[in-house]
Amino acid sequence: MTTWRRPVTLIGLALVPVAVLGVFFVLPVSGMVARGFWPDGDFAPGEVLDVLTRPRTGRVVWFTVWSAGVATLLAVAVGLPAAYVLHRLDFPLRRAVRAALLVPFVLPTVVVGVAFRQLLGEAGPLGFLGLDGTPVAILAGLVFFNAAVVIRAVGASWESMDARPAEAAAALGASPRQVFLTVTLPSLRPAIVSAASVVFLFCATSFGVVLTLGGTQYSSVETEIYLLTTDLLDLPGAAALSIVQLVAVVVLLAIAGRLRASADPSIVRVPARPRRPRRSDLGQLVATGLLLVFVAAPLVTLLVGSLQVGDAWSLDNYRALTTTGSQQALLVPVTEALATSLRTAVDATWMSLSLGLLVALAVTRRWRSRAERRIRGLLDGFFMLPLGVSAATLGFGFLITLDSPPLDLRDSPLLVPLAQALVALPLVVRTLVPVLDGIDDRQRQAAASLGAGPLRAVMTVDLPVLWKPLVAASGFAFAASLGEFGATAFLARDDHPTLPVVIFRLIGHPGAMNYGMALAASVVLAVTTAVVMAAVERLRVPSLGAI
Repeated sequence: MTTWRRPVTLIGLALVPVAVLGVFFVLPVSGMVARGFWPDGDFAPGEVLDVLTRPRTGRVVWFTVWSAGVATLLAVAVGLPAAYVLHRLDFPLRRAVRAALLVPFVLPTVVVGVAFRQLLGEAGPLGFLGLDGTPVAILAGLVFFNAAVVIRAVGASWESMDARPAEAAAALGASPRQVFLTVTLPSLRPAIVSAASVVFLFCATSFGVVLTLGGTQYSSVETEIYLLTTDLLDLPGAAALSIVQLVAVVVLLAIAGRLRASADPSIVRVPARPRRPRRSDLGQLVATGLLLVFVAAPLVTLLVGSLQVGDAWSLDNYRALTTTGSQQALLVPVTEALATSLRTAVDATWMSLSLGLLVALAVTRRWRSRAERRIRGLLDGFFMLPLGVSAATLGFGFLITLDSPPLDLRDSPLLVPLAQALVALPLVVRTLVPVLDGIDDRQRQAAASLGAGPLRAVMTVDLPVLWKPLVAASGFAFAASLGEFGATAFLARDDHPTLPVVIFRLIGHPGAMNYGMALAASVVLAVTTAVVMAAVERLRVPSLGAI
């Protein structure tokens, strides 16, 4: 009986989140895929296989792999110097710079798309380069988002790296370059490869950036699924691409998980304290400064554009947010959409936090048998799957599977928060898991030996360590919900849209007033998410990049 008690406890902890993901993730996605394989009620896999031989499918897959690969290399190249500067050097405003470089990761994709269009468009400061609507603009947007992942993942590893081997190499006469190549880089390699795999995953599944900056001229797998489901109603094509995407993501998650597990937590490390910059650090400092300019340029351009009407400075774009735009572009004012976004984000946050805490408790239990280890690995991978499924697939799957009793949720106010909670769930889990993993189980055993029950042990051992990561996870979930666009574009009703959906509709309607409102609404949304992430950064919880 004792042999099976721990695996049964593990399954019991995971039962609720597994059931929720089964109903609100597996069911919609499998329903979407089933519509592709059984288009008329009869099994017809040939139609799906034919999709993979289309010339356009080949171009879409190639563009996805090419753009994600190049963007990953660029993100790593610009992120490594910044990781060193922000985690190994001590200088004034270091925390402010770190927060500024973290904000892009959680900015709504629609906001970033509008910001880069404002920067690179014909009337923008860099319009003379002719990059608007080109693959270069898409790459810039992807790097803008994902450099933060490299900075946080590699920076956390750099910060905790044992300083003694590098000091010994330097004492033996090795130059700084030799120390980096022979000591530092091998130690950082697992973190770099893990971060690169996560960045590639995010780039390959990017939706809003490619859609707003590339339109239909440059389609990734993600935007092609959206096009096939909404415009062409080609469900076999969408199913084929969804399967390809899901398989690729499972492989990437397995690689990232193996790399995370390769670190030996039993090694005693003596990390070096941050030091003052030296002349030899000038190159890294300049690179970090250029990255900060790269991050600030589109956001500053967005802010300036929102404050201009014609050639004059004005707040009219912000005043217009209480209207429905010119030519009735919207059904509700932007301010009402913002209120809807905030309410939805609150609901999505408590949902994802409740599920994520149960998942984290389940996957961090100390395993003592091969069965427990296998169950934990399967659960860990299962709860990361929402990262790899197209938001369009998930949203459309909600519509076609949750449309009849007892799961007729098409008119439920919880439909959009549920979808957004699934999107935010991996962020919550990866924020909490490292913290729970780091708690010494002997402390719980000591509390139990002193007569503390399970709840008392959690209150006295786990909660003091966990409360900051819980608050940080709430911030990540809230920010992710505010900016979620892919699934929400399917599910949000016209009379209750969220702010990202409204912004996308405004830039799709002609008229200077509508475009000015889109700029102002983008600034409001960006400031809201930036404030949330600035508060999270003050908690100093290193989570991004551990996905």
